[in-house]
Amino acid sequence: MRKTGENATSRRVEILRSAVAAFRRRGYHGASVDEIAGTLGMTKGNLYYYFKNKEEILFFCHDWSLDILLDRLREVEAQGGPPDRQLRRLIVAFVHMIIDELHGTALTLDLQALSPAHLKRVIAKRDRFDRGLRRIIEDGIESGVFAPGDPKLLTFAVLGAANWITRWYDPRGAKSSDEIGNAFAEFLIRGMRSIPRNGRQRARRTQE
Repeated sequence: MRKTGENATSRRVEILRSAVAAFRRRGYHGASVDEIAGTLGMTKGNLYYYFKNKEEILFFCHDWSLDILLDRLREVEAQGGPPDRQLRRLIVAFVHMIIDELHGTALTLDLQALSPAHLKRVIAKRDRFDRGLRRIIEDGIESGVFAPGDPKLLTFAVLGAANWITRWYDPRGAKSSDEIGNAFAEFLIRGMRSIPRNGRQRARRTQE
């Protein structure tokens, strides 16, 4: 029987963090439940009070992470402000999630290992976040803050850039999550900005 309540949720998050570290080292299929439990000083039997199997741990990893991202999306939208400022806050929050919460483990990790029911729930939440990000980009294009473009493709570009962090991120590196998040936000938003007419004229003259 799995435990419920605030203390159980806290313990489940601890197990998640141990699992994320193991998944990063060995991959989902290479990491064992014994290894995940042992890192926390638990037995496999203890762990099964909180999760019935490794697949449920993987699902909780996705579900918990997406809940946090959706919370950040709601906060950003509630605070309002120019679309570029909203997008910056959301990109920085996304990078923090990948580095500080998932320790460089991909949010797309081994989706094919999830049961159909779990996969459906994860995809539904992921799509909600994607649509929210796209709304901000669409608002930026419509208001002239961002240059004309395909909001869907631009959304994919932002998500792809952030998710690729897992391919190169090293926790022993010199850059903090704040520095990485701000650098990514600056680079991505700069590429979307609408160039003022006089700026375009200067650029053409320079090219000539």
